[in-house]
Amino acid sequence: MSEGFDVDLFVIGGGSGGVRAARISAGYGAKVMLAEEYRVGGTCVIRGCVPKKLMVYAGRFADEFEDAAGFGWSVEAPRFDWSVLKARRDAEVTRLEGIYDANLIRSGVEIVPERAVIEDAQTVRLVGSDRRVRARYILVAVGAMPVKEPLIPGAELAITSNEVFELETQPERILVVGGGYIAVEFAGVFAGLGSKTTLLHRGDRLLRGFDDEIRDALGQAYAERMDLRLGRTVQRLERAGEGIRAHLDDGASLDVDQVLVATGRRPNVAGLGLEGVGIALDGAGAIPVDAYSQTAVPSIYAVGDVTNRANLTPVAIREGHAFADTVFGKRPACVDHRLIPTAVFSTPEIGVVGHNEDVARQVYGEIDVYKAAFRPMKATLSGRNERTLMKVIVDCASDKVVGVHVFGHDAGEIIQAVGIAVTMGATKADFDRTIAVHPTASEELVTMRVPAVTKAPVGVG
Repeated sequence: MSEGFDVDLFVIGGGSGGVRAARISAGYGAKVMLAEEYRVGGTCVIRGCVPKKLMVYAGRFADEFEDAAGFGWSVEAPRFDWSVLKARRDAEVTRLEGIYDANLIRSGVEIVPERAVIEDAQTVRLVGSDRRVRARYILVAVGAMPVKEPLIPGAELAITSNEVFELETQPERILVVGGGYIAVEFAGVFAGLGSKTTLLHRGDRLLRGFDDEIRDALGQAYAERMDLRLGRTVQRLERAGEGIRAHLDDGASLDVDQVLVATGRRPNVAGLGLEGVGIALDGAGAIPVDAYSQTAVPSIYAVGDVTNRANLTPVAIREGHAFADTVFGKRPACVDHRLIPTAVFSTPEIGVVGHNEDVARQVYGEIDVYKAAFRPMKATLSGRNERTLMKVIVDCASDKVVGVHVFGHDAGEIIQAVGIAVTMGATKADFDRTIAVHPTASEELVTMRVPAVTKAPVGVG
């Protein structure tokens, strides 16, 4: 440890990125202290992707029970118990939190259950104990927090994706406001669990930035599963008996038991002390960093959602690892944010890697678009009105696959495997010479031979 410092590294935030950075840094021999004021594990483990995915699974059983009849099964009318799901989900989250704690301790990291703020370039103050710690390096990994935007009268009556996990009872009627990952996933969850669900979004399509055909497919599927209202906004909320009345911009009103606002997240930097050390936030309220996650102050780094680069847990983990390799492993490493496989756990699921059709045309000029739209095999006996859509986008000049989009069952699992090939620079010829696994939905990705669309560069044709 450097002379004059209490620790080599002080990590503020015990989420996925901070934990990975702390553990790897300690493995390189650094003395590491990590402060987390809430629960170790961060948004993903405690009140994000892990508990939400468990709820996604729960919501999909309704379809399974219904589909069973088409395969000869007689199933008694199922009954869902919210309290059982909540208790088991919360127990699993607690178990995972314990694993995170144990792994940090085993790595030699000291965990401090307090809020930490930055006092100068190499000093952190622990608020609860008013203790000051001198650190050779400081890593900010405090993530982001949900916001209720735009702020409307009665907004205090709504909950966010944090409080949704604290609900003791299942709402019979729920309004979900938003059109991104979180809104789409929770709307699917509540609809699947039997709540009368309204998903309201100000835009004309859900999931801005995704391929338009995938967005359209999701909109059609959700319109059948719930009350989908696009191009609408909420003007105000008010109490109506024991429920909430939402007044919309078209003059309509909705009476519901809960309103879940999922319109965005912002870096969780309030009161952290960044301005005092000369770190100016960007227009989104995020901490600007270079390719190696270093801020304008050489001894202070930041990773994860607080930097607003690519707000996904696996990205934060990779950034945390790269930080440790760079600073303590003496192996400079940076994360390539250009090609990131991702999934939306809607029902049906969406999996994506690479560019959508419009962006690919702008970047590469002439592209080929291969498409397959079909009824999945399971639906032929279940009778469910379900469709699968797959798109493969190819740069004509190089024959490289520059985008893959999957809408349908297990899209997340499919895109993880496909992401390896695309990251390695696979060409359409590589896809074509790959033998299909039959009968599967994903075999369509290697059996599409004729492009559905050849897109010329912008302004051509």
